Amino acid sequence: MTQTGLRSVRILLVGFVIGLVISGATAFPLPQEVAWLAQATSAQTGAGGLSGWIAQVRDGLNATESAYPFLFYGTDWLAFAHLVIAILFIGPIRDPVKNVWVIQWGAIACILVIPLALICGAARGIPFEWRLIDCSFGVVGIIPLIVCLRAVWRAEQA
Repeated sequence: MTQTGLRSVRILLVGFVIGLVISGATAFPLPQEVAWLAQATSAQTGAGGLSGWIAQVRDGLNATESAYPFLFYGTDWLAFAHLVIAILFIGPIRDPVKNVWVIQWGAIACILVIPLALICGAARGIPFEWRLIDCSFGVVGIIPLIVCLRAVWRAEQA
């Protein structure tokens, strides 16, 4: 792999890691973040569409935080998982050819976001529009990984 190609792959992987870290870090303060989102979008309880959904989520998080705060321990573990997955990508940043399996695993995980969001989201009553937002994380995430995989495969053939 050329130095330019290696640098490009590393930049893409660092960007992917930053996305994982941000996604993980934002899973810790859910009630506060959703309250901010509801305020920013003027979400109203009982309203229809996405605004009503945001208000319903805010109200549900507030009720849960008030009565059952221990349930947020589950989202703490979700955040932790994002951070641990980000650490996994240090190997490919160091040597993408030797650690191509991590990039492949990441691409598979991105693909699996889509059926999870569509199936489990429907089972949990998540609005379709919100499920599409969740699916977009897999679609956006796989793009830099595919670019990296192609660069690694070209390097292996050379």
